[in-house]
Amino acid sequence: MTELEKMEAGLEYCFIDPEIAAKKDEAVKKCMEFRSVPSWNQSAQQKAAEKLFGTVGKNVSIQPVFQCDSGKNIHVGDNFLTNYNVTILDVAPVYIGDDVMIGPNTLITSVGHPLSPLGRKKRMGICEPVHIGNNVWIGGNVTVLPGVTIGDNAVIAAGAVVTKDIPANCVAGGIPARKLKDIENDLV
Repeated sequence: MTELEKMEAGLEYCFIDPEIAAKKDEAVKKCMEFRSVPSWNQSAQQKAAEKLFGTVGKNVSIQPVFQCDSGKNIHVGDNFLTNYNVTILDVAPVYIGDDVMIGPNTLITSVGHPLSPLGRKKRMGICEPVHIGNNVWIGGNVTVLPGVTIGDNAVIAAGAVVTKDIPANCVAGGIPARKLKDIENDLV
């Protein structure tokens, strides 16, 4: 298998492989193009998001500065909102439902590196998809790690580091994030 095939299969891969490095360079260019679109021009930003992301619902609002690793692995629903300085490292797919709000300085990452010193020295990476449900609010300065699922209607408190799945209808916070309390689902 090539390093790209390994990456796409969710296996450990070498991230300095020329084919993978070229994909990242392309994403940097696409992000620069996206950032050239004024965030206050809703229709232009919607079109730019549709060009950058894999799939996009209606009514996106993405404040500057937005960064990603691919763009095409990001799938967002309707009424997607990010505040300033959001980064989504979408080496593996990142699925985000409808009516999701993401606070400033948040990192959602689908990629990590081995704990092994030799693996890091060899520039290895490993990726797992991230799933964020509908009507989720992610506070500022949150980090969401690879392989995590956040359930519908969850609130992730500012500064949390989400290392494991968070159930629906709860507030989670802390490092590592854990369920702090339930929230009544008043949408039904």
